[in-house]
Amino acid sequence: MSSQVSRAGPAVAARIRRLEEAGVIEGYHARISPAAAGLPLTAFIQLHCHPGRCLLKTSAAENFPEIAEIHRLSGSSCTMVKVRTASMAHLSSPLERIGEHADANSHIVLETPLEHRTLQMPPPAPAATRHPGWNP
Repeated sequence: MSSQVSRAGPAVAARIRRLEEAGVIEGYHARISPAAAGLPLTAFIQLHCHPGRCLLKTSAAENFPEIAEIHRLSGSSCTMVKVRTASMAHLSSPLERIGEHADANSHIVLETPLEHRTLQMPPPAPAATRHPGWNP
């Protein structure tokens, strides 16, 4: 890797260590193919939780092994969950269990043309300039 960035190995290792310590690099993971692991169906489920029955507050993750991601939202829905299941029949089970906690609106993924995109660092913001008519 150090030859790809024209840096010495110890310099690259030190930079990676600093990025890990700063929390920029959160970890290293194996990328598993859900379809090859027997979970070819992906769905997103929007939730509008029932008062006092919020899925995030009243349930444990172990009760929903199909859930791959949970996102809290602004707007009319409070939560979006991403589930992976073996089939449409399998999907009905988490939908029923989630339905005990919230009004749910499911979206079946037909295709995923972009996933696990590598983050690009944004360019630095331009320096602030003063308008000629403004007083400091």
